[in-house]
Amino acid sequence: MEVRRRTLARALLVVFVFNLVFMGAGAYFAYQQSPERPDRVVGPDGATLATNAEITEGKAVFQRNGLMNQGSILGNGAYFGADYTADAQDRLVTNMRSYVARERYGSAYAGLGPAERAAVNSTVERQLSNGELGDTVRLTAAEAYAYERVREAYVERYHGGARDHGIPAGFVDSPEEARRFADFALWTALFATVDRPNADTSWTNEFPYNPGAGNTPPVSALTWSVVAMVLLVAGGGAGIWLYSAVELPEPTTDGVDVPDPSEIDLFPSQFAAVRFVPVAAVLFLVQTLLGGLIAHYYIEREGFYGVAEALGVDAMGLMPFATTKAWHIDLAVLWIATLWLGIGLFLPPLLTGQEPDDQKRYVHVLLGALFVVVVGGLGGVWLGAQGYLDGALWWILGNEGLEYLEVGRLWQVGLLVGFVLWTGLVARGFKPLLDREEPYGLAHLILYAGGSIGLLFSASMLYTPKTSMVVTEFWRWWVVHMWVEGAFEFFVVAIVAVSLVSMNLLTRRSAEKAVMFEALFVMGAGVIGVSHHYWWIGLPDYWVPIGSVFSTLEFIPLVFILYEALGQYRAMSAAGETFPYRLPFAFIVASGVWNFVGAGVLGFFINLPLVNYFEHGTFLTVGHAHGAMFGAFGFLALGLATYVLRFTTKPDEWDPTNLKRAFWLLNVGLAWMVFVGDVPVGFLQLETVFTQGYDAGRSLAFYSRPLVQRLFWARLPGDVLVILGAAVFSYDVVKKRFVRREETTATSGGTVVSRRLFGDEEDAGTELGDD
Repeated sequence: MEVRRRTLARALLVVFVFNLVFMGAGAYFAYQQSPERPDRVVGPDGATLATNAEITEGKAVFQRNGLMNQGSILGNGAYFGADYTADAQDRLVTNMRSYVARERYGSAYAGLGPAERAAVNSTVERQLSNGELGDTVRLTAAEAYAYERVREAYVERYHGGARDHGIPAGFVDSPEEARRFADFALWTALFATVDRPNADTSWTNEFPYNPGAGNTPPVSALTWSVVAMVLLVAGGGAGIWLYSAVELPEPTTDGVDVPDPSEIDLFPSQFAAVRFVPVAAVLFLVQTLLGGLIAHYYIEREGFYGVAEALGVDAMGLMPFATTKAWHIDLAVLWIATLWLGIGLFLPPLLTGQEPDDQKRYVHVLLGALFVVVVGGLGGVWLGAQGYLDGALWWILGNEGLEYLEVGRLWQVGLLVGFVLWTGLVARGFKPLLDREEPYGLAHLILYAGGSIGLLFSASMLYTPKTSMVVTEFWRWWVVHMWVEGAFEFFVVAIVAVSLVSMNLLTRRSAEKAVMFEALFVMGAGVIGVSHHYWWIGLPDYWVPIGSVFSTLEFIPLVFILYEALGQYRAMSAAGETFPYRLPFAFIVASGVWNFVGAGVLGFFINLPLVNYFEHGTFLTVGHAHGAMFGAFGFLALGLATYVLRFTTKPDEWDPTNLKRAFWLLNVGLAWMVFVGDVPVGFLQLETVFTQGYDAGRSLAFYSRPLVQRLFWARLPGDVLVILGAAVFSYDVVKKRFVRREETTATSGGTVVSRRLFGDEEDAGTELGDD
């Protein structure tokens, strides 16, 4: 079946507009249908327990102190500490039972018989579920008593410190701020328990799981899990048939003359772009070291193999888990983005055979801006978490405190400006192609993919610390998920296609068709697929069927990407040992495989609604995140970095030995981490949540179980292998800077690649045609 590029381009435009309208409507309803903070929370005597302003300040305390990277809220955040919603809810249930038992039977709850306990449990569940939200939230006497006990416990833990939980003394600056944080956590626990008006489920669709509070899985979770399984089989079969039916050529080395790196003339701006590679390598190494540290925190929460104690350093106070986790996540995004920025600036002269005036200078400006944002952002996270930034400065310059978006708002604006500048520089570089090709040409697709990353990042500007947590999470997932499932996937297929064209393994027209086809599937499922993050955060239950359907469909393009990766592997194998780009190809193939395993297999499993209800915020998500983020996007970035180093290193000095070592160290280490550590711990958590409740699965008691501790130790070799892989890669990248080729100037006829890109198709008379 022949499909024209123009047809694919029109379909892609329709899908983009549909996504925009659909998610725009979702944003409107998020504001209309999320639980509003009350003016007051009062006890049975009308005495005020908390006000809107105090709950709002509690959210600010939560963000300012990086508590989302210590524990989680509504299941979202880090897994080292408690889920604050589940913890507050469980404490409410426990203290209410104690109060009702004394009031009704004059005895402690533990001393009651089975019949009396059942009566107490029923009373507590009824009081929690039957409450009403409004301008004034009125608590029963038992609820008010429990409310105050939770406040006391939070002051003791988060201000007084709990070293066995990894929380240093003074983590939250004052008892008053700790009480405000308790008010915020209690508010999320209340709307997670109280039924929506005219509904039989809570505002969070009964999450977190806590039968004592009346929270059990909604029927919709089971129904749509079954539907998702049916859709996987039907949609997968239809998708594979369509992919096979459409004529999309695979890369091949048969009968083509692959340009040797020594034949490629390079421009000054390309050598400037390669400077992004060692910067990213250093960030990568630091990120893996921090990852090893936070993994060890689960074993030894007060130090690091006794080294800190021997040196007289308070490691927990100097680098608490929350700050370390924030740096680890931010650096993961930054080193991958840094490599992608550099690659995006390296490729245009390669394909066009030209360089705009002053392009090298502007590339250096972007690199300098990146340095300022990285240092300022990471430094601000530490200063903000340590309490050195007062007033509004904590979220403008310091620690905004939302997972993946920790850096202060000023640094986020800097990143957004950097994306815009990068898009402009790439557009300047691709101008000869942009002027000659259709709007759906390869250079245009690169700009659309890269520009969409910055466009989606702008959603991080649509909330402040005063915005409700539900709406904040709605916009945060626009950035986090739509990057990963939409813009990043689009960018992946576009960049890989450009690389294949530059290697002369695909014609430009074939690459354009392949990119649009895969982007159609990726954007068609991935953007609306963000809605599986809306099931439990306080948005209506219609997101359950929407999220189930589109999360299932997300799996289909990942199968295509795996199929394409295997095709690339066959092309590389057929090329023989003389093929100069075997190593970059190996990284790209690994990226496709990990994308299928991490984002596809593990992602599909944890996104089944019924599984996600119990699994949400466990180590199964950690395994998925490592496989999808590092495995898919990290390996692609490393492969493209290796590709450009192949050009810029002196031909007689090129030695791939260390990079090959890094490749295998990283692959084996990642597989070890995910399948020896993360996934087994995640299944144990899933079992614990299912049998004992969500709070139990996230408790210190769970992490302290001997089997869980042994699994954490068993994961350690994987962490070491990844760190060694990052170290070897970084060493080799820096080493190759000292055996760099001299700058050359391309001939007026362009580079080898550009002459083929333009000349061959023009000679064939197909430049302006549409296949």
